[in-house]
Amino acid sequence: MTTGKPLRADARRNRDALLAKARELFANGCFDLRFDDFARLAGVGTGTLYRHFPTRAALAEAVYREELTAMCARARELQATLPAVEALAAFLRGFVDHLHSHQGLARTLATLMAARSDTLADGGRQLDRAIADLLAKGVEEGTIRDDVSAGAVMMVLQGICTGCDQLGSRDDADGAVTLMLDGLRRRAS
Repeated sequence: MTTGKPLRADARRNRDALLAKARELFANGCFDLRFDDFARLAGVGTGTLYRHFPTRAALAEAVYREELTAMCARARELQATLPAVEALAAFLRGFVDHLHSHQGLARTLATLMAARSDTLADGGRQLDRAIADLLAKGVEEGTIRDDVSAGAVMMVLQGICTGCDQLGSRDDADGAVTLMLDGLRRRAS
């Protein structure tokens, strides 16, 4: 568990190794192993694991926060470098791709963090802000409708992502994103 002060280089390496191994295990849907075995797979001692992440939920939360930070940074990068509709399309497709390939993290979070809804709510607010900024750029450019909120886009994304674990859903998810983007475009009057 971090205390806010900078970590020594070796402690940072250990923490990074733990997070990298957690991401890998989440992606493979393999997070039910004993915490001691997890430490061994990450190449650190059990004490090191517990010092950084005293529970599975704390580890899942740290991975979630890192992934969320990366997604929001990606939204800002896209917004700064692409026209609004292209930026929004790239972000939404990337978001769905990310969730599709990180289903293990989503399941782990749902299982382990039911009591920590503040973490998930905070993440939802960050994603909402990133999407709101992308929409606002499109409204400003005149390419995206001004009557659709980020909350509505998030709701559609949640529906798309809920179906992502069904066989053949990847193509359908892409089609649903295309449909949403078409609905968000501002039409000439």
